Amino acid sequence: MGAVAGVPLGNLADRRGPRRTAVALALATAVCVAAFLTVRSFLPFVLAAGAYATAQCGPAAARQSLLAGLVERGGRTGVLAHLQSALNAGLALGAALGGLALHVGTAGAYLTVLALDAAAFAGCALLLARLPEPGRVTGPAPESGHPAPVPSVLRDGPYALVASLNMVMLLRMPLISVAVPLWIAEHTAAPGWNVSALLVLNTGAVMLFQVRTAAAVRDLPGAVRAVRSGGVLMMVSCAVFAGSALDAPIWALFAVLLVAAGLQVWGEMRQSAGAWQTSFDLAPAGRQGQYQGFFGAGVPVARMLGPLVLGPAVRWAERSRPTAPVRTSVRPSGPPSTAR
Repeated sequence: MGAVAGVPLGNLADRRGPRRTAVALALATAVCVAAFLTVRSFLPFVLAAGAYATAQCGPAAARQSLLAGLVERGGRTGVLAHLQSALNAGLALGAALGGLALHVGTAGAYLTVLALDAAAFAGCALLLARLPEPGRVTGPAPESGHPAPVPSVLRDGPYALVASLNMVMLLRMPLISVAVPLWIAEHTAAPGWNVSALLVLNTGAVMLFQVRTAAAVRDLPGAVRAVRSGGVLMMVSCAVFAGSALDAPIWALFAVLLVAAGLQVWGEMRQSAGAWQTSFDLAPAGRQGQYQGFFGAGVPVARMLGPLVLGPAVRWAERSRPTAPVRTSVRPSGPPSTAR
């Protein structure tokens, strides 16, 4: 649901104002999270989850439309980099609170975490409400002179192609969160704690270096170079991850996984910076909301399709590897022992 809601909600931001729309959607998200406090059966859970996914996808388009209206063209990627760094810090804090709730293991602990999450979204709405509403920018009028019945982004073939290619590259998201943990657990001799170490590395690197990585990306040529190099880095990281299946000492396997994860997060930061710049610069004036909503739809689609695609890919890779010889203990030949 979230994947298809971005364009109409972004279009709403273009028509009604991005600040007002962002505030309303942040409040709606808070209400949806609070609804989980009362859900006790399957159907209400599905309805609440669908409403949450829809409300959660819309604010991204509205916030980026608001950012486009408040920040000069050359500085938007830098601002988004700061936001991404802060987001990862929030994810780390949220993971710590979630881990604490799991440790306590009571219904009250889980409900407290949900209540805190709902309060955080309400606080986000209050912060957004304090920002100014950008001046209305009028985009190019339709050729017929009448309002177009279909949002213009759905008729913009080149932009749709760029957004689709970006969605393919966003498959890196379930790679580090789903495929690599499964690969480590089932196909390497590395201890399970390596999974947590790599996730901490990913989160910490984005917190510390995303802003610096994005500083050089200020126009479309720079964005293209960033996306291209990011793709190469992530491709190399996949090859290095595959090397962790080799028979080697534990310290060597950890070193291989560490190098692979470092390449992956470096490529991720390069690709993110280039994608942000591209999504802003190719969107026409006055239509940032719907264009950002369409471009951002790649995130929920990648999260949904990633595990479905990566699972068969890992099994295919496993079948293509030679079967490892079974190690058996060698006993000396001769008569059986008579020791009692």
